Amino acid sequence: MQQYTEDDIVKQLHDPQQQRNAFTKIVGMYGENLYWQIRKMVLDHDDANDILQNTFLKAWMNIDYFRGEAKIFTWLYKITFNECITFLTKQRAMNNISIDDTDIFLLERLKGDEYFDGDEAQTKLQAAILTLPEKQRIVFNMKYFDEMKYEDMSEILGTSVGALKSSYHYAVKKVEEFLTKDV
Repeated sequence: MQQYTEDDIVKQLHDPQQQRNAFTKIVGMYGENLYWQIRKMVLDHDDANDILQNTFLKAWMNIDYFRGEAKIFTWLYKITFNECITFLTKQRAMNNISIDDTDIFLLERLKGDEYFDGDEAQTKLQAAILTLPEKQRIVFNMKYFDEMKYEDMSEILGTSVGALKSSYHYAVKKVEEFLTKDV
């Protein structure tokens, strides 16, 4: 299978004859990674699939606005992030949950998800992560699970590196406190 560079794909995206083919490459290259990013935020397999579809649909509809100034993955991640926030906001409204409350409804859906094969420790970790405020949760997931660089996180989230480091530090402390209570 031929490997394509980011520059190759960006050039193809701007060529109407190759745009659809280039977008297909993007879906193939980034689809699985984006799925897992979404899954970490919403936990449920079916919801993650729906959000992934929405992400690629929005990306396709806005492909002419992508100028290649950011990396393709960064651009897609921003769309993904916004789609997840929109989804979570709707879910909170449907469940009459304040933005300040724990998104425990996500944990209940995770437990009922036939695709989740986690053990008790994974469930407890997810419960701990769900106690974090939404922004801290996102930062924690990006840094802890994906080992994403703060500079990349800053570009995606529009937040300073210093604020992200602080947010991650507090998130780690909160998760540790949750995991060690009742031990």
